[in-house]
Amino acid sequence: MSGKSFSFIGEVVESAVIKAPLSFVWHFIKLQEFDKFWSAISKAEHVKGTSEETDIVRWTFKDGNVIEVKQDEHSNLEHFITFSVINAEPELSYSSVVNTIRLWAVTSGEFANTTFIRWSTRFSSDADLGVIEDAKYKRQDALKDLSKAAEKMLAEEKK
Repeated sequence: MSGKSFSFIGEVVESAVIKAPLSFVWHFIKLQEFDKFWSAISKAEHVKGTSEETDIVRWTFKDGNVIEVKQDEHSNLEHFITFSVINAEPELSYSSVVNTIRLWAVTSGEFANTTFIRWSTRFSSDADLGVIEDAKYKRQDALKDLSKAAEKMLAEEKK
């Protein structure tokens, strides 16, 4: 993946309401913490020897695939993270992909004290429909796993 600019046409957006306060969910939204909730990842680790300004994390998936993700943006105030895949083994069939995960606290109504989460993934124009459909299911699974982890943390806190 070079420094070229790509037009994005394929996008996957998945969202959920997680039955835990935002602080419990936000706790997991760090690239190096994804293995703490996403059951598809066996290991998440910082990549050594990269620049001090760039946060790169290697995710090793249980199926043997490995990707390195670079944090592009992170805001503790606005509760979002944006990251892109910069390396993959095996190599990706498309040029680029950018993910943004954003959280909002639900403050009133029947869902008060829960978290709304939105995970959007934008693919370069050379990503085929199979890639986009696969991403949709993987994001759904990840959000289910995140919900379980945050709700478990909340239950343990209440003990």
